[in-house]
Amino acid sequence: MKRVTSLLVLLALLLAWEAGARALQFSLLVLPPPSRVLQALWAGLASGYFWPHIATTATELLLGLGTGCVIGFVTGVLLAEVPALRRVVMPYVVVSQVVPKLALMPLFIVWFGFGLTSTAVITALICFFPLMENTLTGLAQVPPDRLELFRLLGASRSQTLWRLKLPTGLPSVLAGLRIAVVLALVGAVVGEFIGASRGLGALIIAAQGSMDTPLMFAVLVLVSLLGLVAYQATLFLERRLLRPYLS
Repeated sequence: MKRVTSLLVLLALLLAWEAGARALQFSLLVLPPPSRVLQALWAGLASGYFWPHIATTATELLLGLGTGCVIGFVTGVLLAEVPALRRVVMPYVVVSQVVPKLALMPLFIVWFGFGLTSTAVITALICFFPLMENTLTGLAQVPPDRLELFRLLGASRSQTLWRLKLPTGLPSVLAGLRIAVVLALVGAVVGEFIGASRGLGALIIAAQGSMDTPLMFAVLVLVSLLGLVAYQATLFLERRLLRPYLS
């Protein structure tokens, strides 16, 4: 029922947009009606023009998300388990995150060149912090009485980590993954604005240069759909991983 309501709201908004754009006779350069956006979207998909750009952005998304999340998770575990290391490393981690990522893109282009690698690197850098911070927070939320019980039972440090801390902190880690997925797509598209000739972000810049507003809206629809697919995949993974603890 909720999905039907959401679809009806979307349909109503599109109809209002279509009627308003036609009644006010907006220029296609300013605000094209949804029907023209749909035409541009269908033409690009049917001709195969969009598919290489979709594949490039999806690849950058997966590479950056996978790399950033793995490094963020491992770093979060290390900082949670070694307080002395956390006190030394944490200020540098924070500094690396307060620097605007877009400002680093020219430097990444010098190091890694134009294209997939530099965009995947900036995407990984964006994904790193949510996983690290949520992992660090989740591992610190273990109830003290459970830690004391494991200590009394003679559990080793690794056993306590894998059988108590990680299962307890898993919801927090997965929440960080959801945040990272959204930010990863933003990082991939924004990175393509500067450092790529292929991808949905590069296609937006190309459409802007040719003043093709319907094409820009069509690409934004594709970005939104790609983000929804990635987010739903994350929710599916979360349900599978949390099922043993909810049953």
